[in-house]
Formats: sequence, C-alpha cells, structure tokens
Amino acid sequence: MKQTLIEENIFTSRENSSTAQTVTVTGYGSGGEGIARLEDGRVVFIPNSARGDILEIKLTEEQARNARAEILRILTPSPHRITPDCQYFPGCGGCDFRHITYEEELNAKLRRVNDALQRIGRQNIQATEILHTGQINGYRNKAVLHSDGKKLGFYRAKSHGIISIDHCMLLKDDLNNVLKSLKPGGDITLRSGRNGIEPPLEEKLDGLVFEISGFFQVNTEAALLLYRKAREYAKLAKNETLVDMYCGVGTLTLFVGRDAGRAIGVEQNSSAVKSARKNAKRNGLSNIEFINADAAKWEPELKNPDCIIVDPPRKGLSPGAINKIIELSPNRIVYISCDPATLARDMRLLKDYSASEICAIDMFPRTANVECCVLLCRSDTN
Repeated sequence: MKQTLIEENIFTSRENSSTAQTVTVTGYGSGGEGIARLEDGRVVFIPNSARGDILEIKLTEEQARNARAEILRILTPSPHRITPDCQYFPGCGGCDFRHITYEEELNAKLRRVNDALQRIGRQNIQATEILHTGQINGYRNKAVLHSDGKKLGFYRAKSHGIISIDHCMLLKDDLNNVLKSLKPGGDITLRSGRNGIEPPLEEKLDGLVFEISGFFQVNTEAALLLYRKAREYAKLAKNETLVDMYCGVGTLTLFVGRDAGRAIGVEQNSSAVKSARKNAKRNGLSNIEFINADAAKWEPELKNPDCIIVDPPRKGLSPGAINKIIELSPNRIVYISCDPATLARDMRLLKDYSASEICAIDMFPRTANVECCVLLCRSDTN
C-alpha cells in the first residue's frame, strides 16, 4: 500500500503539550505497541506507532523502568506506516497492526519470537521463516460478541467498554452477514465451518473431517500450515508411538497420529474427548485412542513414547506437565505455542532437550499474536 501521512487529529488533543517529548520508535512490544527510549533511558510503549516513526508523545503511565505514552503528533512518519483501512481502528481492541504494512507486521512477529528465544530461553536457535496464507482479512471462523444491554459488539482497546460493529474485516463473510441482524442482550459466540454456521459444524483439513466443538483454530487455512509443520517435525513411522498431551477435540492427534503405529490423545475436558473419539471414528483411524485425564496427573502404562506433542494454553506448560514429559522421556517433542515468552521459558525447563527446528506461523493477521512450532530432540539422541 502507498504510504499516507496520518492526520494529527486522529490522536489525542495536545493538552499539556509542555510535557511532550520527542522519540524515535525502534521496535515493537509483545502487545504490538511501538517501543522507544526516553531521555532518561527508560523504555516507553506507544500504541499505534510504527518502527521508524519520529513522534511527539505524552506519557500516560510511568514506572521505574518503563512508561506508556500516547501520540501527540507524528513528526516524521515511518516508511512502514499506512493509512488504516478499518473505520473502527484503533478504537476497537481486535486489531493491533492496521497502521503498518503486512510485510512489517511479519517482520515484527519474527523479531518477537527470536527475541524471546534469546532473552528468555537462552536459545541459540533462531526462527528464519514465518508461514502465512497471505490472507489478512476474512479469515476468522469465530467471533465472540459482548453486550452491555444497550450495545452489542467487541471490547474497546484496553477496556471492557463495548464498541458496536456492523462489519469486522477479520471475519468470514457468513459471520458478518449474521452480525448485522443481532440485537443487544447477552454475550454471543458465532462460529462458521465448511457447512456454514448451523451446528453441528464441520471443517476439513488435508482430507480429514472434524466436528468443530470446544477449541478449534480460528484460522482454518493457517491451521493447515501449522499442522503440516507439526507433522513434518514429528516424522512418525508406523512402528512409533505418539502422545498428544493437550488434545482437545483431537485435531492434531489425528492429523499427526495417522502416521504412527499408535497415537494417544489426553484431554481433561470430557465433552472434548467425546468429540475426539467421534472424529477418529468418522475418519477411520483405529490406531488412535483418547483418554479423559489431566495430562500432568495421567499415569500411563507406556514409557518412552517416540514423540510427544504439546499445544498448551497461553500460560504454557504447568510444572506438572513439564515433570510428566521428563518422566515419559520421549525421543522428541513437538511444541506448539501461542506465546513466544512462555515457549522460551519452557524450553529452558526442558533442559535435556535441544531445539533442532523452529518456525513461526501467522495465525492471526493484523493482531500482535504469533504462533510457533518447535522440534525438541533429546540431547543424547542428537
């Protein structure tokens, strides 16, 4: 897109301009905010800024080591800055990066991953690629709408205030069509599958058909890229065993486990386990079983599985899950993460394993979130 200078008046008024400071943005924080240095050396986080911007800012929050600020004026716009293409940005909290080019967004995400690996994980390996579909709009198959009784929409940025939305650029067309007809009342979750928005929802990935219930990736096309990478890293043979410790409805277990002699999915949500078993049956995969248990407390009869897959929530692996992996002592671990910081932390804790492959995946274009897939091999097998 052609760069366009942003008008001053989209930002806050320049009250107390005597407190203004001039900074140059050098990078991005984990939430997508631009990062700069104040004259006293502190890091300052500036929402809606771009690497290379020279800005006049006003501090809004201050701490001993860092601060937050708002833009008063763009003195020199970054070459990566573009005019936002959404009328709700930046008021809506759904997107973080509609003010920069997609190329810059991908670079920012890759730098975030590698910074976490080095700074938190003390890892030597670096991700050199970020997989993406190229589709930055119309990819979300799920929307969570909130209501305050008067308005129905999404949360405003950094608050629980509601902003009414007629059309979200991230959503698939069928969800947007429904969005227009909804009325305020209570919170509403909308989901879409290959068979529309009527339950039971289905999705198809690489020839496998899944019933969508419980957790399912919100970007189906990017999920396919992620799952193919996980399958590549797992590299299972017909005489090998796979354990998926956070299996949900069994999507990854089936996608990767079809290559194994035996695959076991472990999930503590009983309804998800029922769906997983149903998904295995409908796809004719008799080598895969599902167990309703907390993976951290699970007492399996098998030892030393060839591969363990983990795809934990944002907070990463629990101490119990770390200990369970160490106890099971697999030859290799495929770790899928939606938070580079907790991934890097857990990689340090799994000290008997070293990373041999890693890549990033842009599961959530125009947001600051980034997915990772890592292959960890036991050090004595390298």
